[in-house]
Amino acid sequence: MPVKSKSNELHLTRLYDAPVRAVWDAWTDPAKAAQWWGPRGFTITTHSKDLRPGGHWDYTMHGPDGVDYPNKTKYFEVEECKKLVYDHGASDDRPPLFRVTVLFSEDNGKTKMDMTMKLATPEAAEETARFIKKAGGNATWDRLAEYLDKQSTGKESFVINRTFDAPIEKMFKVWTDPDHVAKWMPPTGFTMEYLRADIRAGGSSFYCMSNAAGMKMYGRAHYLEIEKPHRLVYTQEFCDENENLSRHPAAPTWPATMKTTVTLTSEGPDQTRVTIYWECVGDITPEELATFVQGRAGMTIGWTGSFDKLDEHLPKA
Repeated sequence: MPVKSKSNELHLTRLYDAPVRAVWDAWTDPAKAAQWWGPRGFTITTHSKDLRPGGHWDYTMHGPDGVDYPNKTKYFEVEECKKLVYDHGASDDRPPLFRVTVLFSEDNGKTKMDMTMKLATPEAAEETARFIKKAGGNATWDRLAEYLDKQSTGKESFVINRTFDAPIEKMFKVWTDPDHVAKWMPPTGFTMEYLRADIRAGGSSFYCMSNAAGMKMYGRAHYLEIEKPHRLVYTQEFCDENENLSRHPAAPTWPATMKTTVTLTSEGPDQTRVTIYWECVGDITPEELATFVQGRAGMTIGWTGSFDKLDEHLPKA
C-alpha cells in the first residue's frame, strides 16, 4: 500500500447558517470581528485596517491571562464576498507564521467557508496543527457561528466542531449505540451507565454518570430527530435517581433543559466533522441565560475531553 505523503497545508471547512454578505462583514468589519475573533477568552483591539491588496490589519490580541499578542496581517488578495489571501501571525519584529487563503461561497442562504493555511514544510504544518489544538484556536470559527446566530436570531448558543479520522457511518454508530456512547461521552474522570436507552426519534434514555469520589449525576434525553447518518437532535435534563427533574449538582442556575443538535459531515471517505449546536429551551430566566453564556469556556473544555476520549475509542469501535 502506498504511503500517503504529508502536506505542508492545513485545511478547514465550516458551513454557516447565514448569507455570505453577513459572513464577509463579520470577517472584515473590525467592530464585528472584535466580537468573535480569537480563541475563547481572548479579546482584540484594532489599531488600523486597510482591506486591500498590500494593505494591513494591525491589531493586538489580549489573552485571558493578560498577555498581549501584537499582530500585523498583510493582505495579498481581496475579492469581496469571495476570497481573502493574507499572511497571519506577523508583527513588526516577527515574520508571518503561514499564508491563509479563505474562500466564501453561498448556497440557499448558507455560507461555506473553505480555509487553507500554507506553511513552509509538512513538519511545520504538523507543529502548527498541534499548537492550534492546544491553544483552542479552532474555537475561533465556532465563536463566529455563535456570533452569526445571535445576529440573525437573537439567540445565545454554543458551537463546537471537531474532525475525526473515521467514516461517517462509523461516527453515526458511536453516537447512536449506547454501548459506544457510554465509553466516550461522560466528562473526564466519570463513567457512564445507561439505565434505559431507546435512541430513536421519539425515544428516550435515562443514565447515570459517576466518578471515583462517589459523585453521581443522573440525566435523561429525549430524541426529537435522528436522520441517519447526518443528524441527531435531542433534549437533555438533569434528574434524580427516580428520574424526577433536578438541577446540575454543581451549578444550580444552569438551565433546566438543553437542546443538542449534532451534525455529521463527511470530509472524505475516512474523515467526519462533528458539529455540536447547543441551546437553552423552555422558560429561561436571565440568571440562567447568563450562566449559559458565561459557561462557554467550560463547555469547550467538557466537550474537548469527551472528543479526546472519542478519538481514543474510534479504533476499537
